[in-house]
Amino acid sequence: MLNLSPSLLISRIITLIFALTVHEFAHAFVAYRFGDTTAHDAGRLTLNPLKHLDVFGSLMLLVAGFGWAKPVPINPYTLRRRSDSAVMWVSLAGPISNLLMAILSGLLLRLRIFPWVASEGFLPTPAEFLFTFMTINLVLMLFNLIPLAPLDGEKVLGNLLPKSWADNFATIQRYGPILLLVLLFVLPMIGIDIISWIMTPALTQIQKVILGVS
Repeated sequence: MLNLSPSLLISRIITLIFALTVHEFAHAFVAYRFGDTTAHDAGRLTLNPLKHLDVFGSLMLLVAGFGWAKPVPINPYTLRRRSDSAVMWVSLAGPISNLLMAILSGLLLRLRIFPWVASEGFLPTPAEFLFTFMTINLVLMLFNLIPLAPLDGEKVLGNLLPKSWADNFATIQRYGPILLLVLLFVLPMIGIDIISWIMTPALTQIQKVILGVS
């Protein structure tokens, strides 16, 4: 797996289980609070990882540091009857959960409870694990906020755009999955990694803020 050390692999597996599970549970929970029982009826209002993890998305998280889980089903019509912005809040719930987990792990690092040392064995040190946990949660947050279907950012931006722009945006989103695949797999093969160019500076800056470093 791209020469991952055992300690980093273990950190990513544990992070995968927690980060993706909580992310999808957050979607289901907020949808349920808005009166949409679709996810609940599908058995997705749970913290059982087996209900949420996607095989390919999980492998991507292990080897590439970003990935995805099975999308939580929602009924937009039910949600919009409760609030025009309900779909947006359901979509934001996942990335917000990742941000909160990143802040929590980052604050534990900032308090210096655990020494900043790298693993010399099979298992990660507490600090090494917390840093990986924080970083991957931030990557998941940023990745899911990309405004392309089927990611969460598409519904967030679609809700915020003026009506005059929303229809054109919806037309573009028909090709969202194809555009996303091109950004993730095709362009990097020819040396054009747009997602990394955008996400890396944002990731670095947020890490600095959470850890309190300049």
